[in-house]
Amino acid sequence: MKISIITINYNNAAGLEKTVNSVIDQTYEFIEYIIIDGGSDDGSTDVLAKYQNKIAYSISERDNGIYHAMNKGIHKSSGDYLLFLNSGDILFKSNSIEDAVKQGFDCDLVSGNMLCDNDGIKRDWIPDDKLDFALFYHNTIPHPSTFIKRTLFDLVGLYDEALSIVSDWKFFFLAYCKFNCSYKHIDVFIAEFMEDGISSNPLYRPKMKKEQEDVISENFAAFVPYYEELLDARKKLRKLRYTIKIKKFFGIR
Repeated sequence: MKISIITINYNNAAGLEKTVNSVIDQTYEFIEYIIIDGGSDDGSTDVLAKYQNKIAYSISERDNGIYHAMNKGIHKSSGDYLLFLNSGDILFKSNSIEDAVKQGFDCDLVSGNMLCDNDGIKRDWIPDDKLDFALFYHNTIPHPSTFIKRTLFDLVGLYDEALSIVSDWKFFFLAYCKFNCSYKHIDVFIAEFMEDGISSNPLYRPKMKKEQEDVISENFAAFVPYYEELLDARKKLRKLRYTIKIKKFFGIR
C-alpha cells in the first residue's frame, strides 16, 4: 500500500528541512513524498534541491493559499492514502508510518494520535474512537495524523479554497456527517504538530468561527435548530440533576 505524504511550505526553510528529514527517515518503504512550495525566497528551494532524490515531486511557485497548495498536492498524488504534514511538523518516530499501516487501513479515514507543541508546552491529542455530529459541531480530528483514502476526495471533493482556515475541518465534517464515510482510530502517535499557524492563533478565532458558521449554515441549516434545542435540553437536565443531588446531600425537600 502506497502512502502519499504532502507537505506545503512558504518561507519556512528550517521547518521544511526538519519535516523532510522526518519523512525520508521513515522505515516504511512505500511512501510517495510531495512538496508544494508557494514560491519561497528564504532558501526553501535550496532544501528542495538538497533532497530532490528523496522527493517524488516538488514545485515552487505562487499559489492562492494553503488549501490551493494542498489541492495541487492531491492532484499529483498516486497513493492509496494521503497524509498532510505541513512544514515545521514532523512524524513522531521513524517507524510511525510502518506502525500505522500494521494496524490495518480498512476505512476511509484512519486517524492516529498527535502531539501538539505550543512553544515547548506539549499535549496529546487522542482522537475519539467514534465520531458524531456533536464532535464536528464543536471540534474535529487532527489533520496531520489522519490518513485519508485517496478516493474520498473524488466523493467529497477537494479542499474548499474559498476558506482560509477551516477547509480541512469542513472536509472531515462533510465526509463523515454527509457522505457517511467510514472511520477508524488507531492508537499510534503519527505526528508532532507545531501550534504556530493561523488556526492556532487567537487573533484569527473570529474569522475561524465565521467560516465554520457559514459551512454549517450551508450544509446543515435544517438540522441545526433541532440540534441546538437538544443541547439546551441536555444543559437544563444536567442542571436539574445537580440541583436534586445538592438538595439530597443537605436534606432539603
